[in-house]
Amino acid sequence: VQLVESGGGLVQAGGSLRLSCSTSGSLFLNDDLGWYRQAPEKERELVAAITGGGSTKYADPVKGRFTISRDNAKNTLYLQMNSLKPEDTAVYYCNLVEWPSKKQYWGQGTQVTVSS
Repeated sequence: VQLVESGGGLVQAGGSLRLSCSTSGSLFLNDDLGWYRQAPEKERELVAAITGGGSTKYADPVKGRFTISRDNAKNTLYLQMNSLKPEDTAVYYCNLVEWPSKKQYWGQGTQVTVSS
């Protein structure tokens, strides 16, 4: 299973970015997917998740600003990030939990930098 993130970059506070995670090697349809982030000297944390059934959850700091979605036809996961804040600056990682094995896979990460 391979995951490749894209869409990161430098943006001013208040701006938007859309991250994509292209996957291969899994069935994808029933897999649980998520976006995590890790800021310098901080632990990796969950940002948003979406189940194979389409249920979503968000970390409190991003609720109302970020939207996670999946395109099962393209085996791709997305994260739309609006109203970005400097504290959103981090490396963002795509995560896949394969069904039914529950094996976890990670992408290489994409840097998001929000300037004030």
